[in-house]
Amino acid sequence: MVSPEHSQFHTSPMAKSLVRGKAASIFSEGVLFVGGALVAFLLVWGIWSMASPASTPSPNFERVVSDPLSTSVSDEIDSSDCAVDGQGVNLRHDPPEPTFYDNPKTSYKIGTPVKNWDEKRREWLKLHPSFAAGAGERILMLTGSQPTPCKNPIGDHFLLRFFKNKVDYCRIHGYDIFYNNVLLQPKMFTFWAKLPVVRAAMMAHPEAEWIWWVDSDAAFTDMDFKLPLERYRNHNLIVHGWPNLIYDKKSWTGLNAGVFLIRNCQWSLDFMEVWASMGPQAPDYDKWGKTLTSTFKDKMFPESDDQSGLVYLLVKEKDKWAEKIYLESQYYFEGYWEEIVGTLDNITSKYLEIEKGDNTLRRRHAEKVSESYAEQREPYLKKAGSGRYSWRRPFITHFTGCQPCSGKHNQMYAGESCWNSMQKALNFADNQVLRNFGFVHPDLLDSSTVTPLPFDYPA
Repeated sequence: MVSPEHSQFHTSPMAKSLVRGKAASIFSEGVLFVGGALVAFLLVWGIWSMASPASTPSPNFERVVSDPLSTSVSDEIDSSDCAVDGQGVNLRHDPPEPTFYDNPKTSYKIGTPVKNWDEKRREWLKLHPSFAAGAGERILMLTGSQPTPCKNPIGDHFLLRFFKNKVDYCRIHGYDIFYNNVLLQPKMFTFWAKLPVVRAAMMAHPEAEWIWWVDSDAAFTDMDFKLPLERYRNHNLIVHGWPNLIYDKKSWTGLNAGVFLIRNCQWSLDFMEVWASMGPQAPDYDKWGKTLTSTFKDKMFPESDDQSGLVYLLVKEKDKWAEKIYLESQYYFEGYWEEIVGTLDNITSKYLEIEKGDNTLRRRHAEKVSESYAEQREPYLKKAGSGRYSWRRPFITHFTGCQPCSGKHNQMYAGESCWNSMQKALNFADNQVLRNFGFVHPDLLDSSTVTPLPFDYPA
């Protein structure tokens, strides 16, 4: 705020010379006093006017206020601070010292192994110290879709909404996100297309400790929940899975490879090379299809796929890989949509009941501080449980089998069931976002209608 400095009025030598003796009249003294004060006032006024910028409004001695049209928050920020983003990292500092990027042999592709990656990342971080703070919890989310338009008439709309959902989640929690819609390695198509993206992202983002792949048909349905990274401190790959289905029943559905968290480290690079060796770019692709089909009796299609390949490595090379792979089943790391969507209305009611009894949770707040309100809500959710049969919001709802882009959904359920369920889940998540903007979808099956929220909702 621009305001005049407070000035003290001092008696000038001229004023002293004008003082009369006792014979001077009261009137004369009064005139002289007023005249001297006026001269002093005009002098200060002139000095203040010359020292003030031309755009500064005239002083108001009744109260000093800033003119909202002449100043802004951005005006008070040094432009040099623009090099540092909201997380305190310097985006303009890349020193001339050579790194792995300067080695012509460094490759971003599956099939060209990288050595000493942990050391190379460490050296890069030393040269970019502003990224050091919080490096152990830094996450880059990846998702994507095919490079061509969807065949399903509403497919592209759904893909956009699914992407918006992920962007909302990342914005709330301060994560970076990359959306890919090209085949980085054209021979690695369908299920396998994600692995080249993950590999390239590790090289492109050495500042990220974790790479988080989330399929395009998966939606965040709890915008507050955060990954319990401390639980995974001794692991390098986290997937939603169940040991008994993998090791005892040897089922290819013992885990889901559509959502996984993988550490940006040498172990992960080595593992992905082995995993990808079962893919369509490999000379033994057809052979691997037969091997996986014979190993997993419930696998009904002959192609080698990424999920079966991952289960195979756990079963056949358990001693080599399993120690660093965490099978998460304590919450919906990703959950099957059919068992989730029907519970969303009840979950909404439960959360509203909590907020009716706690005026702190009803308080309006900036979206940037949403995590603090999530922490305050957590004690009320201890009795909710997690996962199936819980009334806690499901973290990620995965529409496996719906195929929103191609429209070729699994025949065990109708297409309308898929489309309506996706709309309901996306609006359920969107309400958690829109609330900070003062609106909400009153009907989860009506995506186009919102209503403003009254103050102190839902008191």
